[in-house]
Amino acid sequence: MTNPMQELHIDKIVVHMCVGESGERLVNGENIVRAVTGAEPVRSIAKKTQPAFGVRKGAPIGTKVTLRGKKAEEFFKTAFDIVGRKLSASAFDNQGNFSFGIEEHTDFPGQSYDPQIGIYGMDVNVILEKKGVRIARRMIARRKLPAKQTVTRDEAIAFMTEHYGMEEQ
Repeated sequence: MTNPMQELHIDKIVVHMCVGESGERLVNGENIVRAVTGAEPVRSIAKKTQPAFGVRKGAPIGTKVTLRGKKAEEFFKTAFDIVGRKLSASAFDNQGNFSFGIEEHTDFPGQSYDPQIGIYGMDVNVILEKKGVRIARRMIARRKLPAKQTVTRDEAIAFMTEHYGMEEQ
C-alpha cells in the first residue's frame, strides 16, 4: 500500500507567451492565451533594458496565465497531446518540474490561422507537488519541507510515464 502523502499531482500550470513588444501584437497574444486557456491573462514586464532587441525596462513584453485544479488538468491533457506525448529528460529540472513549448497556437482545438494576427507560440510550465507542501509556505508555524516530500526528477518522469503515457525522446 502506498502512502497517500507521497503521491504526485499537478499543482499548477503556467502558460507564457512572450511577443517582445507592447501594442497590437501583445493584445493579440493576450486574446489567444485567453481563448486557449479560458482564463484571464496577466502581462509580463521586462526586468532589464535590452537595446539590441528594442526592449525597455518596465515595458510589457509578454503575457501569462496560471491554471490550477481541473482547469489545469484539462489544459495539460490538450497541450500534451499537441506535443505528441513526448518529452526529453532534459525538460525536467531537479525539483521535478518540467516545461515544453507549443510552436503554433493553431494546433489547439477551435483555433484557426488568421493572416491579420499571424502565428504565436507559447511555453507550458508544469509544477508537480506532493501533498503536505503547505508546511513550508504557511505564515504561522512554518517548517522546513522534509526531503521525502520533495519531488525528484526520476519521480516526475515516472509519474508522467505512468499517468499520462509520456514517451522519452
